[in-house]
Amino acid sequence: MISALDLRHLPKHLTFGNRNIHFQQGAEMAFELPDLPYAHDALAAKGMSAETLEFHHDLHHKAYVDNGNKLIAGTEWDGKSLEEIITGTYDANAVAQNGIFNNISQLWNHNQFWEMMGPGDNAMPGELEKALVECFGSVDEFKSQFSAAGAGQFGSGWAWLVKNADGSLAVTKTENGVNPLCFGQTALLGCDVWEHSYYIDFRNKRPVYLSNFLDNLVNWENVASRM
Repeated sequence: MISALDLRHLPKHLTFGNRNIHFQQGAEMAFELPDLPYAHDALAAKGMSAETLEFHHDLHHKAYVDNGNKLIAGTEWDGKSLEEIITGTYDANAVAQNGIFNNISQLWNHNQFWEMMGPGDNAMPGELEKALVECFGSVDEFKSQFSAAGAGQFGSGWAWLVKNADGSLAVTKTENGVNPLCFGQTALLGCDVWEHSYYIDFRNKRPVYLSNFLDNLVNWENVASRM
């Protein structure tokens, strides 16, 4: 019996006599929905309910995985990494990004998002605190700018703490599924401000959601590890 892993190493076509056999490496084999790094109810005491994670991870994130796999199947992007597809399909001049970019970028964004949160005490490492103070003047000022970016994003999008190519830090916001990879930046922290991320727990109070995210949910060790 040939496993899915074995199929990845087969050529797309084999010829036996006059029979041409095509191995359809289906979209379901390209990318998979990662498990959450914690239980669905692990963040409930910190303001993100199990219901939110069930909808957000199990349904919304899964839809990006499924749709992305379908869209790249049989294209030049089949077999490429998420990062290669994102940077290769992003169009800075487009009024709206294409379906491949939107789904693959959102797949990547959510992969990062779950890792950037955690159920522990989430104390901020000293080196990260020092870097934030050097860049923003204080941790509180960083949080203020980050919250303002997320609250000020009109419609769906993300708020980010990024590291630029020169090593400097900055707070940015992006629309829809656009992320820092599109601009040659490293994503240190990202917060999803699509309504499905907060409406179950916070209704229309996006600023409260952002404040809770920064004060209670962020896994600062993970953020520091990305620097």
